[in-house]
Amino acid sequence: SKVSFVDLAGSERLKRTGAEGQRMREGIQINKGLLALGNVINALADEDAIKRNAHVSYRESKLTRLLQDALGGNSQTLFIACVSPAESNVS
Repeated sequence: SKVSFVDLAGSERLKRTGAEGQRMREGIQINKGLLALGNVINALADEDAIKRNAHVSYRESKLTRLLQDALGGNSQTLFIACVSPAESNVS
C-alpha cells in the first residue's frame, strides 16, 4: 500500500506575474509539469485510447513519473482542487 500527498503549484501566467530570470524558468517548468499531468489524465480517461492500448506518456515530466503508480494501474486516486473564482483567473 502506498500513499502520496502532492501539493501542485498553480499555473503560472508569466505576463501577469512579471517573473524574470530563475523565477520565470521555474514558472515554465511548473506549467510543463501541469500540462504533462493533464495529458496523462486525458489519455487515461479516453476510452478509445484504452481500447487501442495506446501509450500513456508518464515520462514527459518528473511529476507524472512520480505519480505513475497513483494514476495508472490498480489504484484509487483523489484530487482536490482549490480554484479561485476571481475574474483575473479566467482565460
